[in-house]
Amino acid sequence: MEEIKAIITGLSDVDWAAWLPYLVIPFSAAFIGWLTNKLAIQMTFYPIEFKGKVLNEKYWWARVGWQGIIPAKATKMAGMSTEMILEHLIDIKEIFARLQPDRVAEEMEVNIRALSRNTVESAMKEHLPVLWATIPKKRKEKIIQSAIDQFPDAVESIMEDIKSDIIDLWDVKGMVLEKIDENKEIMNELFLRCGWEEFKFIERSGFYFGFLFGLLQMVMWYFIQDYSWAWWTLPIAGLLVGYFTNFIALRLIFHPENPIKVGPWTFQGLVVKRQEEVSREFGKVLANRLFTMRNIFENIIYGHATGKIVDLIENTVNEVIDKTAGLNRSLIQIASGTHTYENVKGMMVDTFREELPNSIAEIFDYAENAFDIEDTVRQKMSELPPKEFMGFMRPVFQEDEWKLILVGALLGLFAGFLQVFILVV
Repeated sequence: MEEIKAIITGLSDVDWAAWLPYLVIPFSAAFIGWLTNKLAIQMTFYPIEFKGKVLNEKYWWARVGWQGIIPAKATKMAGMSTEMILEHLIDIKEIFARLQPDRVAEEMEVNIRALSRNTVESAMKEHLPVLWATIPKKRKEKIIQSAIDQFPDAVESIMEDIKSDIIDLWDVKGMVLEKIDENKEIMNELFLRCGWEEFKFIERSGFYFGFLFGLLQMVMWYFIQDYSWAWWTLPIAGLLVGYFTNFIALRLIFHPENPIKVGPWTFQGLVVKRQEEVSREFGKVLANRLFTMRNIFENIIYGHATGKIVDLIENTVNEVIDKTAGLNRSLIQIASGTHTYENVKGMMVDTFREELPNSIAEIFDYAENAFDIEDTVRQKMSELPPKEFMGFMRPVFQEDEWKLILVGALLGLFAGFLQVFILVV
């Protein structure tokens, strides 16, 4: 009890006012560490578009302003990510093999029936109005019903051909780059959702590491403060705090890749320890923002291989029309000539080809369940070895992490001058 009283008495005798400037140092260093890391993270993602003035388009250093690191490199990152996705996560032939062409035709049945009727009636009215008007109603319905019976086979055949040639028809990388270029926010969403815990760690660690560095700085300031040159150690220390808090935080996120046991503690890169969770978020963003059914089928139908798709549809529909025409083909040729029959067939092919893409939306729900891209990505990504898994998260930092560290250092330098103002001026 006497010892406790002595300690309390001793503390009460301390001139705390004299110590206050020293105590400011570790707490201000902690604040500097936290603030610089927080600002550095914000500058990683925002602004989406470049804000500032471009003095000369040819030189990077002639751009006075800032664009978030990720949005600035969004297209390049997307290209790298797509290559890794195709290498490690998605086998597009295997994905499309899950589609059953007869089920596709079944899903599109209502639209195909309407499309078949419209295709036949439009072509006959356009090129053979007199003949079509004289054909009995029952005979017309028989011709139309024949088309309705045949065109689902065309859809199945087209889907089979797409599946067998999907590598050439689906430009996966082109699709991803186009969507990222249209909306760079997608890359921000990908990394924010997958690395949110790591970014929060960077922010918090700035405070903890800043405080530790501040304690060392406080001790040093106690011994050198009377020298005329001592003031400049404060901005230098601020720069070092800003630099090392970011540097250490980034190292702890990614290293070590494999668990290292030291006594009762196990150390491993923070992002690798959350591999299952990160994989789940990665799969969600990929499936909901990039590899949507609309994006996939629009790229196949209207993308770089649109000529192949047109030929594929024309060849298949031509065969179906010839089967559908049957005896009517001879009747048409006798009544109006072979040229007119070819015109009728050509119009039917054009109508079917133009309207078919609008009917594709009917299969989106089925295709989404069949492809199951979200769960496929989650499962395969969660099973990757640590080094390959880190390849999906590391590129966002690896090439431009020096910018994060530099921003932290410069902000720390500025904060150090504020310390000079508080302690010296």
